[in-house]
Amino acid sequence: MKKTILFSAILLSQLGTAQFLKRSGEEIVNEKGKNIQLKGLGLGGWMLQEGYMLKTADFAGPQYQIKEKIKELIGEKGMKNFYKTYLKNGITKKDIDFLAKAGFNSVRLPMHYNLYTLPIEKEPIKGENTWLKKGFEMTDNLLKWCQENKMYLILDLHAAPGGQGNDVNISDNDKSKPSLWESEENQKKTIALWKKLAERYKNEPWIGGYDILNEPNINFTGKNPNGTDEMSNAPLWKLEKEITEAIRSEDKKHIIIIEGNGWGNNYNGLKEIWDDNMAFSFHKYWNFNNIGSIQFALDLRKKFNTPIWLGETGENSNVWFTELNQLLEKENIGWAYWPMKKIDNIAGITNVKITPEYEKLLDYWKNGGTKPSKEFAEKALMKIADNYKFSKVEIIKDVIDALFRQVNDSTTIAFKNHPIPGKILAVEYDLGRMGSAYNDTDYRNLWVSDEIFRSDWNSGNQLRNDGVDIYKTKENQYYVGKTEKGEWLQYTVNSETAKNYQLIIKYSATQDSKIKIGEASGKELAAISLNATGGNDSWKTTSGTTINLKKGENKLRIYFENNAVNLLDIELK
Repeated sequence: MKKTILFSAILLSQLGTAQFLKRSGEEIVNEKGKNIQLKGLGLGGWMLQEGYMLKTADFAGPQYQIKEKIKELIGEKGMKNFYKTYLKNGITKKDIDFLAKAGFNSVRLPMHYNLYTLPIEKEPIKGENTWLKKGFEMTDNLLKWCQENKMYLILDLHAAPGGQGNDVNISDNDKSKPSLWESEENQKKTIALWKKLAERYKNEPWIGGYDILNEPNINFTGKNPNGTDEMSNAPLWKLEKEITEAIRSEDKKHIIIIEGNGWGNNYNGLKEIWDDNMAFSFHKYWNFNNIGSIQFALDLRKKFNTPIWLGETGENSNVWFTELNQLLEKENIGWAYWPMKKIDNIAGITNVKITPEYEKLLDYWKNGGTKPSKEFAEKALMKIADNYKFSKVEIIKDVIDALFRQVNDSTTIAFKNHPIPGKILAVEYDLGRMGSAYNDTDYRNLWVSDEIFRSDWNSGNQLRNDGVDIYKTKENQYYVGKTEKGEWLQYTVNSETAKNYQLIIKYSATQDSKIKIGEASGKELAAISLNATGGNDSWKTTSGTTINLKKGENKLRIYFENNAVNLLDIELK
């Protein structure tokens, strides 16, 4: 008995006392009144797939179309087996443990309604709701993992019955069936689902809030199909108010988060808030990170004396992430980045590795040709589902560093340990801000359509999410390319002794070029001329230069004096 009591006391001390989140004027606070800045990640791609996450967007955007493509190759039973494994591997306790360790204090769960209840056209009795175990069990498990890590779980209805807008990919919207806005039955089912969720989780303090309708995008009266020019949004406010009333019939405690039209940001026509414990969500992608880009949200917060939360953002460069988080921290705005897992990805915190077999399926779906055998397709798909395991994904540590450490820390740290003598891959330059760990011409990913402004960052789209352009050789080795005059890379190395080392550089160049090697302090160590190699894929080594390193840590920089050099590795011996 004493051992049981002791164990319980230890467990309680580890978890701490859970605190419900609530609104206090413009702030989200816990029950002690402490301001809480949510730093979260949206688990996009788990309960709801979007085509771009699986590289099927060109021919199958919404999830129902992806399922049809899979069913065509491996049948109904095979498709169900794939999704069973996919959902099992998509998010596990190991994923949530990792997020907590990385620095996140919350997760946003994008829910697909069809894991919780049947579509209206499949209900045995018209107008009634059949409740499914799968979605609730997945949510229960996720909540348990969050609780064990003292993280808040925000429930987000990402795919509502019928779909909440004309952007069919984000809500798995089948245009041949009545939408949420065209069907009273779909609206009633949406309301009933939220009432059911509130009843189930009303006493769970690690539920951070209810994000009741993700990114509505519909033209009720306006011309823009996604509702960006709507002025009243009356049907939206009516439904969100009805959902709120249903939740409050069961749950008086949790924050209710609402989103505007036009993918969440159009709050026109909102005359008053209808609940004392609410917050506004807005979404932000590809625009500038200045006050002007979020002024509408700040105005909304001030006008209604109600908190704002950046419920979805991401899909950008590391510089953009750091700049945005600096802005949000200054303005006391919580955030949730997007998404958790995506195939062939550098702009998220993890990458799901693509396979040659899966690429063959993609090629068939897109271009036709000889149909893959059922056996081949099944193995290819199950391998992809297996690659969603946390143990199989690649952790993109430069993204994590940009989201957290670099926000308040301008120092650089080694990408990996580089003992000298030894070889350093060019792509293993330091972790740190642009201008501290590297310097590159294109380092933000901006797409400001109203100003017709578009920029790119890593044009090779490989390995890392900084501005540095990284490509693959024919032998699948990573290298730094598209270098321009004035760009540089920094490497932290550890020399076992003070010594003059021979410098060997593996490179390619389309013309004669020059680089310099120096210390981070600015001291030049060597100037090297590189002869043209005959093309980007013609690799050569140059040696004969020596540089002096002190014993212990050295921070070396490679400066590019003109365009055209591709760098594979350097060796000091």
